[in-house]
Amino acid sequence: MEDGEWVLVRPPTEIECWSPGWGGGEDEGGSSDPLKVRFFGPAKHWTDALPIGNGRLGAMVWGGVASETLQLNEGTLWTGTPGNYTNPDAPKALSEVRKLVDNGDYVAATEAAVKLSGNPSDVYQLLGDINLEFEDSHLAYAEETYSRELDLDTATVTIKYSVGDVEYTREHFASYPDQVIVTKISGSKPGSVSFTVSLDSKLHHHSNSSGKSQIIMEGSCPGKRIPPKVYENDNPQGILFSAVLDLQISDGRGVINVLDDKKLKVEGSDWAVLYLVASSSFDGPFTKPIDSKINPTSEALSTLKSIGNFSHSDLYARHLNDYQNLFHRVSLQLSKSSKSVMSDGSLEMKKPMSSRTGLYLEGSEDRVSTAARVKSFGTDEDPSLVELLFQYGRYLLISCSRPGSQPANLQGIWNKDIEPAWDGAPHLNINLQMNYWPSLPCNLSECQEPLVDYMSSLSINGSKTAKVNYEASGWVTHQVSDIWAKTSPDRGQAVWALWPMGGAWLCTHLWEHYSFTMDKNFLKNKAYPLLEGCARFLLDWLIEGRGGYLETNPSTSPEHMFIAPDGKPASVSYSTTMDIAIIREVFSAVVSAAEVLGKNEDELVQKVRQAQPKLPPTKIARDGSIMEWAQDFEDPEVHHRHVSHLFGLYPGHTITVEKTPDLCKAVDYTLYKRGEDGPGWSTTWKTALWARLHNSEHAYRMVKHLFDLVDPAREADFEGGLYSNLFTAHPPFQIDANFGFCAAVAEMIVQSTSKDLYLLPALPRDKWANGCVKGLKARGGVTVNVCWKEGDLHQIGVWSKDQNSTRRLHYRGSIVTAKMLAGRVYTFNRQLKCVKTYTL
Repeated sequence: MEDGEWVLVRPPTEIECWSPGWGGGEDEGGSSDPLKVRFFGPAKHWTDALPIGNGRLGAMVWGGVASETLQLNEGTLWTGTPGNYTNPDAPKALSEVRKLVDNGDYVAATEAAVKLSGNPSDVYQLLGDINLEFEDSHLAYAEETYSRELDLDTATVTIKYSVGDVEYTREHFASYPDQVIVTKISGSKPGSVSFTVSLDSKLHHHSNSSGKSQIIMEGSCPGKRIPPKVYENDNPQGILFSAVLDLQISDGRGVINVLDDKKLKVEGSDWAVLYLVASSSFDGPFTKPIDSKINPTSEALSTLKSIGNFSHSDLYARHLNDYQNLFHRVSLQLSKSSKSVMSDGSLEMKKPMSSRTGLYLEGSEDRVSTAARVKSFGTDEDPSLVELLFQYGRYLLISCSRPGSQPANLQGIWNKDIEPAWDGAPHLNINLQMNYWPSLPCNLSECQEPLVDYMSSLSINGSKTAKVNYEASGWVTHQVSDIWAKTSPDRGQAVWALWPMGGAWLCTHLWEHYSFTMDKNFLKNKAYPLLEGCARFLLDWLIEGRGGYLETNPSTSPEHMFIAPDGKPASVSYSTTMDIAIIREVFSAVVSAAEVLGKNEDELVQKVRQAQPKLPPTKIARDGSIMEWAQDFEDPEVHHRHVSHLFGLYPGHTITVEKTPDLCKAVDYTLYKRGEDGPGWSTTWKTALWARLHNSEHAYRMVKHLFDLVDPAREADFEGGLYSNLFTAHPPFQIDANFGFCAAVAEMIVQSTSKDLYLLPALPRDKWANGCVKGLKARGGVTVNVCWKEGDLHQIGVWSKDQNSTRRLHYRGSIVTAKMLAGRVYTFNRQLKCVKTYTL
């Protein structure tokens, strides 16, 4: 109790249950930089703005002084209505394509396969803007006082600047427990806060004031894929939306006036708080918007009413408690060596140095923007910037994918356009999957729930697509989808549209979810029914082929062409390496899940077991690389961005350093051939692949490759890289690489199987000489903490809350078998000897 008030003391986080014994009394793995994305001026481009979100609602904070914009998103705002994802003409076209492939006429098969293409996905939309206009005096703010930062520790954006002798502060956060975006504006002098606020949108809308302190904006998304400026009479009703902005000001000081029936003007207040709530009429992917019983305005007002008894401090505390429960599960600290070798061979301990500026620290905080740090990474290779980008990925996943929300799309939830790049749609041939790569190893398994819920919807539509298009049982999904759970092929050429493996790849996430969480109820009730349906489709899709093997026909390697034997480009053949690798992974998951659930004798499981040995092996090409197609076709684009044929190494498990060394050697050469350039997601996938090969040098080269500051004014000149707000670039912005980076760094530090823990398998010892990670998850429900000094393992701490388990610990060729009891913490030293154990 403090001054007569109760102080809330939070329980210790899981990672606080273990700490390494450094011996020297200081945390040598310590980070010198707080986890903040910093700017010292307002945003000039959208990718300078800072993102906040609660899974469903998102905002980009620009930080303008005299005029400010919070650009808003709501995850269910999409064009369109539920669609018919079947094509009754597809079986005839499929038969034609298969015959052409069997005859070796791959060019004709590629042309004929267009008949199997479908319609485009629908398009992710935006919600609108909160516009704030301040007094003209703000035009004369003192630029040297301006700061704008996103604090990852609190999920809060704070803006500060001074006008004369008044310091102004704005604080923004998006609360998941209360489903509200909160903005507090305050000044250091009484009565100094005055501004006008309004709501606007690029979508069809109208807004008006409600009472003295509220604005309601109602609107609709287009019912078809047409620009909102076109309104046809036959256009079906699209998703309706409503945003409500509620305004509160300091008691007894300041007034609110209504302007033009749609703006609120605050004058002479000490502070003001804006509450933004929003809702839509979306009622699931199978309900037409016109049939929806949801009234978005009523929903939004109900949300607002539910927080009516909470003060700003209450809401912030609830937000913090919810967010930090997730974010604080993992900590990462990286630093360079603190030693250098003297001319006489002795070691000299260096004074702490700022790796950003090269200046010795005297306790003063540098005014260096995050963008400047990215720009200088090529020379200073600041490890704390790696920490920041790693934790930023975790922050973004918490902010755009929470239970009850839509899955993270191509831009998470943040989008400024009515026609975003690639429609903002989930792409299932790498991008959607990569969004969720960090969810399990980086201890955010709840954030994957929207993906699993989405898969349930895909399986319903996908069963119709499988039955009508392919005369197959089970369910199928192709390369691109949308909020309506589209499962049919995309429009256009077969090279991207003809890819019925999207659902199968997603299904590998189901077994991984069980492997990491050991949640048997999840496996039984959610995962296995989806795996079962996927396996039924794959068994029907596979056909008896050459050499007694089962094959997929037609088959493409995502978005990549080959040179057919007649010298012409083609994309359609049979049994691409990725097809078979994904199927092998799904079949393995079905068999493993059946063992856990006691379903070994089920007919489906027996069929899967019979099919497994008939899948063709991964082959090595004449030049020593992994073959991408069933035949050793010429590759017209050796530096292609996709590395689909390496799926078996990562995220798959069929290629491993220990069990398939020849294939790993071929993967190594394949990556060398592919080169380092490519979009952000390609860079991070290659990072993870090199990590799985235990190649720390090349994994780190790809880490460094990502730290290329993209100029949004000429982004077409870039491949991959980072924007100033640390969003990853294709370009343009795609969020997948933010998540891929997070997962890849985790792979560099800890890798696991159901029985093994590999410690520091791809640690760049000369770059991250000292470090400590706490709270990573490994398969088998194990929490892993690893600390190292001067490039060598120092201590590890491991535990499993609910499972007794046996683990083989691997470090630099040494293997030790450790038996662990549930609920006990085990500490091992650098020789992998257990030196301490205690109850969690």
